[in-house]
Amino acid sequence: MEYLSQFEELKARKLNLDLTRGKPASDQLNLSTAIDAIEINDYSFDQLDLRNYGLLKGLSECRELGSKILGCEKEYIWAGGNSSLTLMSQYLSYLCIQGIGDGPWSSEERVSILCPVPGYDRHFVLTENLGLNMIPVPLNGKGPDLEAIRSNLESDDSIRGIWCVPKHSNPTGETYSKDTIEGLIDIFSKTRNKSRIFWDNAYAVHDFEESEPLADIFSIAKDKGEEDLVIGFGSTSKITYAGAGIGFIALSELNQALYLPYYSSLIIGPDKMNQLRHVKFFQKNDLEQHMRKHADLIRPKFELVQKWLKGQSYGSWTKPTGGYFVLLKTNPGLAKRIISLSSELGLKITPAGSTHPYGLDPQDEYIRLAPTACSIEELDAAMEVLVCCMGLAHQENLKV
Repeated sequence: MEYLSQFEELKARKLNLDLTRGKPASDQLNLSTAIDAIEINDYSFDQLDLRNYGLLKGLSECRELGSKILGCEKEYIWAGGNSSLTLMSQYLSYLCIQGIGDGPWSSEERVSILCPVPGYDRHFVLTENLGLNMIPVPLNGKGPDLEAIRSNLESDDSIRGIWCVPKHSNPTGETYSKDTIEGLIDIFSKTRNKSRIFWDNAYAVHDFEESEPLADIFSIAKDKGEEDLVIGFGSTSKITYAGAGIGFIALSELNQALYLPYYSSLIIGPDKMNQLRHVKFFQKNDLEQHMRKHADLIRPKFELVQKWLKGQSYGSWTKPTGGYFVLLKTNPGLAKRIISLSSELGLKITPAGSTHPYGLDPQDEYIRLAPTACSIEELDAAMEVLVCCMGLAHQENLKV
């Protein structure tokens, strides 16, 4: 196929397309507009005016909602502001300033976090900005490679934790198996007084096809006497409103007691009015049914991506059953070139390397696609551009 002539034709269209971030589209956000119309006539809760300060851990009913989303017991859950990323930042800052048992992380010469790859760029940026070292470990389709983790822990005493996106992982789409979860706990139990498993369950209820269930890591850890190892996170950002949802953090009883003094120095209370609106909304709207509506809007977009990729012979790609991403693996050395060519045609894609710590994909082969935010028509045009640029980049490579 003559990709160069197609490239010039697409360039003449002067397109403006975006596949960079995994955001819900407007029609998904519209599923939750009834939240805005919810009337609150009684502001009292446990003798507290919800419009006032207080209830650091959030409304009890909202914590119950968080437990349904994250798949663990309510007793672990705190309901915070709109961003789980903020809760991650606050908790990691606490570890840097105060630490867990053996002093603040900031006092140590080197602190390292294991980062499954390909992984979530926001985790990497946050970790780097806190001055923590990042060590990549490979994913194997059922979660991170346990032998790689074990080997790193045995050879590097600076390791203090691991990032995990355990269901419909960003961007690989895989779900951690129960064996992987048990293995993670067993391995990190040897360092429980200084390490944490950061369990970012961002896509816990975001299936659009029949999906493998995710085991409750807190239940497994509790049975092993290791529940202090796990710090869970999640939110309603892709359930209701991305900019006005609710973030959740999940901690053991001991971790709550240790963290509460620090947390209470940062906030005087979350937005309890927003929490109550969410509680009332899901009292009238079943969570599973609500997420099926999301799935019906998302599914056609992922099917369209698969249709376009199936029609070309360059690289391989994931076929997720949920979440927000498709991961494209090109021949080594071509990801940056494909993204550069796509940019010339007006298509924005997350920068090459964003799937790895420090933005360094050693083989320059991974491209993360986020098809949810655009319309079907825009996505169709975007995939035409991408497939053309993939073909052109591979043809150029053959001539070198």
